Amino acid sequence: MRPGEVDVEGKEGAYEFGGRLTAEFPSQVIIDVTEVCNLACIHCPHPEFKKSEYYSACYLEPELNAKIVDEVRDHGQGYTQYIRYSSEGEPLVHPKGYEMIEYAARNSGVYVTLTTNGTIMNEKRTRRLLDSGVHMIDISIDAFTPETYAKIRVNGDLDVTRKNVLNLLAWIKQTSSPTKVVVSFIEQPENRQEAVKFQTFWEEQGVDFAVIRRLHSAAGAVINVASMMRSEQLYQQRRPCVYPWERIVLNPRGHLAFCPADWNHGSTIADYRTSTVSQIWQSEFYRKLREAHLSNKFASHGFCGQCPDWKQTRWPAEGRGYANLIEDLQRERA
Repeated sequence: MRPGEVDVEGKEGAYEFGGRLTAEFPSQVIIDVTEVCNLACIHCPHPEFKKSEYYSACYLEPELNAKIVDEVRDHGQGYTQYIRYSSEGEPLVHPKGYEMIEYAARNSGVYVTLTTNGTIMNEKRTRRLLDSGVHMIDISIDAFTPETYAKIRVNGDLDVTRKNVLNLLAWIKQTSSPTKVVVSFIEQPENRQEAVKFQTFWEEQGVDFAVIRRLHSAAGAVINVASMMRSEQLYQQRRPCVYPWERIVLNPRGHLAFCPADWNHGSTIADYRTSTVSQIWQSEFYRKLREAHLSNKFASHGFCGQCPDWKQTRWPAEGRGYANLIEDLQRERA
């Protein structure tokens, strides 16, 4: 084996399709609905992205949302674990966001989740969201005290966000809604001392999970985090990132991409208006991308080659990840 290559054969948890990772269709379909955001979080590339040539403040066309939901319904049953509405921005600012989420919850035949910063979830919007049938709402909070929240989630107010989430929990209880609630906390130097208090507080309030997540560099876009990670990886053998075997992204421009942390269009594969997920997932492009990850040879895949976040992704045999959380929530629902 040449230096830098990964020994795949005969290894427990081999880097290949199996279990929830299938060659037929992605287990995770991420629908990224907008580039617009109302916050400027310090661990997120959005503040710089907004000033870049790549930013266009675009919104996903509802017709493309319907197309991918229908494709999951027709070809993803038994393969797709969930559809996740997430975003380079805040999904709920999309003018048709609630309608698109409802279409997915009612028509996809799979679990549907939403990741939001929770800042605009007033009573009207939250009740509309619960009426949509979304299966899980994941609110990114990242702090326990208002002072820390203000440092990390710039332009946000923890008192407002906390009230919104507490109201959400109360309305779910009042209406016996099956929607699950997750709150998340990306651990970083500014908030590390609050992680335990955050988790304890929200579990006491009745959320289904309070998740502590690992900091990543958004595929190298957050420069200081990327530099730190690269220095820590100097003497480590790189292993494949799970994303090419696990997920596909429909971005706000209407393109299919292979990375959910792509801020400069470096992982774009095809225009979804003229292609399908099934075609792309089983395409020569994806085959070569997976080969590059297995051999650690990224000459033709520079976006992945420069990314230090491979260590932050988890394969099924390497411990619990977000997919395991979804599995737990699905079992509760069943």
